[in-house]
Amino acid sequence: MQNVKTMHNSDENIINIGLIVDIGSWEGKFSNSDENIINIGLIVDIGSWEGKVIHTCITMAISDFYNLNSQYKTRIALQVRDSRGDSFHSIASALDLLENVGVRGLIIPKVSNVDLFLATLGDKANVPVLSLSSTPSADEHPYFLQVEEDETTQFHGIAALVEAFKWRSCVILYEDTADARQVQSYVYNIMQETHMDIVHQAALNITPTDDQIEDELHKLLKMKTSIIIMHMPPSLTYQVLEKAKRLGMMSQGFAWIITSKTMNLLESQNSSVYEAMQGIIGFKSYIPASRKLQNFTLRWRREFQHVESNMETRDLNVFGLRAYDAVWALAEAVERTGIKPSPNRGQSDPLDLARLTVSSRGPTLLSNITGSKFMGLAGDFQLTNRKLVHETYEIVNVIGKGERRVGFWTPTYGLANDIRPPRISSSNYTLEPIIWPGFSITAPKSWLVQMSGKGYKVGIPPGYMPELVAVHHDQQTNVTTFSGFCVDVFRAAVDKLAYDISFEFVPFYNQSYWDLIYQVHLQTYDAAVGDITILANRSAYVDFTLPFTESGPGIIAKLDDKDPWFFLRPLNPDLWILSACLFLLMGFVVWLIEHPDNEEFQGSPAWKIGTIFWFAISTLVYAHSKSLFLFFCGLQAAFNSPYGEKLKHNLSRFVVGVWLFVVLILTSSYTANLSSLLTVKQIKLTKGDYIGSANSFVQGLTMSNLNFRDDRLKPFRSTDEYDEALTRGSKNGGVHAIIEEIPYIKIFLSKYPNKYTMIDSSMKTSGFGFAFPKGSPLVHEISRGISELREEGKLLEMEKKWLTNRSPLLSQDTQQLRASTLGIGNFFGLFIVSGISKLIAIIVLCIFLLGERLSNIYLMLRVLAAGELIFMLRYLSPRMAIRVGRFIIR
Repeated sequence: MQNVKTMHNSDENIINIGLIVDIGSWEGKFSNSDENIINIGLIVDIGSWEGKVIHTCITMAISDFYNLNSQYKTRIALQVRDSRGDSFHSIASALDLLENVGVRGLIIPKVSNVDLFLATLGDKANVPVLSLSSTPSADEHPYFLQVEEDETTQFHGIAALVEAFKWRSCVILYEDTADARQVQSYVYNIMQETHMDIVHQAALNITPTDDQIEDELHKLLKMKTSIIIMHMPPSLTYQVLEKAKRLGMMSQGFAWIITSKTMNLLESQNSSVYEAMQGIIGFKSYIPASRKLQNFTLRWRREFQHVESNMETRDLNVFGLRAYDAVWALAEAVERTGIKPSPNRGQSDPLDLARLTVSSRGPTLLSNITGSKFMGLAGDFQLTNRKLVHETYEIVNVIGKGERRVGFWTPTYGLANDIRPPRISSSNYTLEPIIWPGFSITAPKSWLVQMSGKGYKVGIPPGYMPELVAVHHDQQTNVTTFSGFCVDVFRAAVDKLAYDISFEFVPFYNQSYWDLIYQVHLQTYDAAVGDITILANRSAYVDFTLPFTESGPGIIAKLDDKDPWFFLRPLNPDLWILSACLFLLMGFVVWLIEHPDNEEFQGSPAWKIGTIFWFAISTLVYAHSKSLFLFFCGLQAAFNSPYGEKLKHNLSRFVVGVWLFVVLILTSSYTANLSSLLTVKQIKLTKGDYIGSANSFVQGLTMSNLNFRDDRLKPFRSTDEYDEALTRGSKNGGVHAIIEEIPYIKIFLSKYPNKYTMIDSSMKTSGFGFAFPKGSPLVHEISRGISELREEGKLLEMEKKWLTNRSPLLSQDTQQLRASTLGIGNFFGLFIVSGISKLIAIIVLCIFLLGERLSNIYLMLRVLAAGELIFMLRYLSPRMAIRVGRFIIR
């Protein structure tokens, strides 16, 4: 290997950079044997076209950089190793460059998942590893720098394109490698964000046979999938498209989207490749045009033709331009870091990891590389999180022997026909006209759209409740009509489709729902519509849409109750006891305040106790009967109550006023909860009770969830039978309750709104859904229609029309009503307020009494002090009474 000759002076340091490639002769143009060299390594398959392009671009980059920066004190030189396209050679070459040559940086192209091992070596030696791989790199390697765009970014643009053409299903083809499988996990998540249904993902061998490719394409034809996304290298893409063309899959009605994995290298391929790609849409990295790029391309052609005179000259690809920019960033970082030449280490075992030398200036060099920011040949060069920032893709259409640009995709503007569109909504942007396979100007549709007008055979079971499904056959006209809630929902969901399809309802008589599901599985029917519950065992054979009814069964019970103590249920026992104690406490506080001056609160102990009880009861009656007058006309009416005693003290009036507010809240809450309990009665089923149902799966739920015996379950088939059985009761040959799914219950309650009610049930199902064969894209389309109907409120309108139009109980929110007793916690704050008012009254009363006692003591002291005068007056006039304050001294 020759050293790279560069312009230099005696004060300059030469820094070598290793390059793994089979170099022939270029380095001798830029080096001088007298210069010290700091090595930078390059590992590349020099026998491949991609390796030759990268090698020549890096060599030209070194020459251009130092011709422009001749004053720099450092020079880098490439140390090239040929990987021969083999992972083992790449690893061995990297160890040799790091230990024996002492390179301060490594440049590697895409070497599959081996780059992770090389990244580990770079971390161990503190040597930056610049990778030209577009596969998402590992973030845990600080010295691993990805100087090529992340190929997963373009799938956001592909998802936007799919959404723009309203495609709902697609197939993804990719090569069967570890890197490609890693990318697929990203792709699947991105496509799911646009609700795209990936009906199939096919992984092809790196070197597949013609039969293997044809077998995979035949699978796609059976799936009737017309939107195909390919993420493969150019050679494999060409093979697949050649076979697809023979099978008629490159004709009108198909859409092929090719990723940058092929498109970035397409211009460097043989011109015959274009013949198999007519009409495809491709995503490729956008390289902005510039005079600098144009001049470099011309120079590169001349240089390449001079060195590789025996090889056909093709176009320069993006990997060569990225390598050129990466070397500029590396050379600038070397100059800023000021790395000194490393001593010659001689030869040692290239696989001796224990002797791997650690670079002391590696962290500084890494920091300078990651901080580089400039306009390179391939556009802006900037690393964020050690990855190249590139988010602009060019969308091209292959026509004839070349590509035609039809638009761009960027995260900021989305799809656009200009790289910098006006600052308006991206929804206004459109791509340029596209010529599709078969030279069609009409955009292909998903296979469902292509089959627009096809008659779908829909099986429909006649239900036992015509409000859900009704089948009527007119003998005179021989016409069968279908109606009901389920039928209306299906028709409305079909109307939501972006295309027209026709369907034919076919009655499915005298067989079970399971038989209908199995016929859909056998594709005897294209769908099944009716009151079909979504169950796990059924989902193993068919695909269900989203449910269009509420989930789970409910329990029907009669609205009656013979409990003589039912009136106590609104409040729990603790609240009853606390309320009674507060009533007595309020009466006692009022008596305590009133009895010194109010004659109506005085008398014998029995009279006083009776007064307390009577006053407490009178406040309850008064608050309930005159609450509005009390709070709107003033509290004075309560203090002249016709039911008992009159209050004289303002302190007692304050206590009674607050208490009347508490009583008002308690009585209002009691009344409301009593009404709820009278409307919805909680029942308790015992093993001795009979229950009724119509569905076999509900019977299974009943047996497992309620622990009932089979002989206690009675089947019914109509709402009239429900009514008769509930009226008779378990003891008279009927049932105690009916367990049925909510839609059936709503229909039943609409007929008997004042006689029965629905109570809560802990058993749950998924509700009603429409059944389709496995893999049918109609599942997602109809499900989307059901969601739109629910959001628009049309589903609720149909439910009111068919299920709850006569039910006052369930017409507002279609929720099960549930009542429960009230406890202390419901009124804790109210009781605190009442207690505080009584405490304040007692404290104020005590203050008044204490003040009066102190006043009396003061007067007595004065009397004692004036005792001598009083004695003289009594002596002079024994019969004269002397008044002192409130006391009379005789």
